[in-house]
Amino acid sequence: MSLSLADFVGPGGDLWTLAELALAVLVTGAVVGVLAGLFGIGGGAIIVPVLYEIFAVAGVDESIRMHVALGTSLGVVVPTAVRSFRGHWKRGTVDMEVLRPWVIAIPVGVVLGSITVASLSSAGLRGIFAVLATLFAAKMLFGRADWRLGETLPGGIPNAILGAVIGFISTLMGIGGGVMSTVYMTLYGRTLLQAISTSAGVGVLIAVPGTIGYMAAGWGAPGLPPLSIGFVSLLGVALIIPAALLTTPFGVRLAHSWPRRRLEIGFGIFLLTVAARFASSLVF
Repeated sequence: MSLSLADFVGPGGDLWTLAELALAVLVTGAVVGVLAGLFGIGGGAIIVPVLYEIFAVAGVDESIRMHVALGTSLGVVVPTAVRSFRGHWKRGTVDMEVLRPWVIAIPVGVVLGSITVASLSSAGLRGIFAVLATLFAAKMLFGRADWRLGETLPGGIPNAILGAVIGFISTLMGIGGGVMSTVYMTLYGRTLLQAISTSAGVGVLIAVPGTIGYMAAGWGAPGLPPLSIGFVSLLGVALIIPAALLTTPFGVRLAHSWPRRRLEIGFGIFLLTVAARFASSLVF
């Protein structure tokens, strides 16, 4: 059977609308790839609103539209996070001492998030995320290098709980968790480049089980767009991933060539953008 973008957006879209949507998807994929390499994130904060609008044009019911956008976002995060992680790993900046204890804790949080995704409203979490992202951005933009919660990352149960919380919240928001894990690590003495590199690994730990969880949570749901497995649109993933994979290495090179302060300012501005996006979604 022959498939096209028309299958993705539904029969009501004219050729001009289809062209605009195709361009939006390609640009989104390219930006996501750069961000994945530059900041160690999956780009979910950009993917979700774009996909939400595309699914609106497709006529996907409002009751599941956000779920499909979130699940598809995590599906896109998988290859971009893996490629970003491999790029930083080859350069020797991934801190496995930080990542290793989260190998179990983060997926546990992802599973819990997947279980609750079909019934829990995201409004409260979006509001909390907007506030936290603003505070984190203030730390990056105006903070000093000597700002610390400690010199050594917490271990044991507190660290495991934090990993589970990062996995849980990230799953409900369709993001790779890089924002939270990066700021957390810098507050405990890790360099920003180390934190960004390691956060790419966090994205892998979240996106893989998260995508499977969204598939299971939406299995058999009515009104899903064509070529979907649960709340994950395979066609949406396929349209965004090629552009994202092409630009991820460029983001990795920028992360390793930019001065520390430029990375902090860039990351702070990105956080403010994400905060504004979530805050506006609560108002409009």
